[in-house]
Amino acid sequence: MTAQPGVAKHTLETQSVPDKPHSRHRRNRENALGVLIPHTFVQTQRLLLRWSRDPLTVLQALVFPAFLLIMLNTVLGNQITKYADYNALYGTVPMTTLVGVMSGSMAGAVALGRERDSGLLARFWVLPVHRASGLLARIVAEGVRILLTTIVLLIAGIALGFRFDQGFLPAVAFILVPLMFGIAFSVLVTAAAVFTAKATLVEAISLLSSLMMFFSTGFVPVFAFPLWIKPVVEYQPMSLTIEAMKGLSLGGPVQGPLIGSLLWSAGLIAVFGAPALLGYFRASRR
Repeated sequence: MTAQPGVAKHTLETQSVPDKPHSRHRRNRENALGVLIPHTFVQTQRLLLRWSRDPLTVLQALVFPAFLLIMLNTVLGNQITKYADYNALYGTVPMTTLVGVMSGSMAGAVALGRERDSGLLARFWVLPVHRASGLLARIVAEGVRILLTTIVLLIAGIALGFRFDQGFLPAVAFILVPLMFGIAFSVLVTAAAVFTAKATLVEAISLLSSLMMFFSTGFVPVFAFPLWIKPVVEYQPMSLTIEAMKGLSLGGPVQGPLIGSLLWSAGLIAVFGAPALLGYFRASRR
């Protein structure tokens, strides 16, 4: 039995025309505020599980900074303690904590680049998930990783002799300071990861962070540096954060270094926040 031309034409036109109201309703439902939190929670779990199974992330975020802390304390601890007139751990524990925070962000940026190149981000884009949940989940997962790194380095430092001399609340603030610094730094490396097809820029940032470590007040006190470089060492973001953490644990100035660290962190987020956001969504839609 031969179908009538008019019926066939009507059938094809009906099949080819998308259900626009239904599509709009589905998009509105996917991007509803009520599903943002559960979608973010699921994607945060995915990222944390992926990072925990990645040897590079575990090494850079936990093993390497803990080993660096032990090595610095063994090789230079006594000399720095005598020279600075306070236990060197009050400088090296904050410094290695920040090193773990930054190196973990580097590993996360490399993993993000792999997800972009493999098309995983693009596949997530077409799934029925909230558009903002992917990037928000990365921020939450970074926060969890930073807190874990800080706690692990604190445990290692306490085993070596590090103590909180200022009480409970300064100890809590000590843990939160790397979180602030780490989130700002992760925004920077995320922007670098989503806007470059190669790892060159991320590697350059890694080199810069290594230089910041050696030219910081966590490595040796500021008065040990030559006069011409002292202002750079004293006011670079890592030194200010270390000095704030040192004041919260050992005692000493806290307000000035903490304000300086806050300004640096806010500046990084202000400069690289929009590029990270736009670059992430652009990479997701490839």
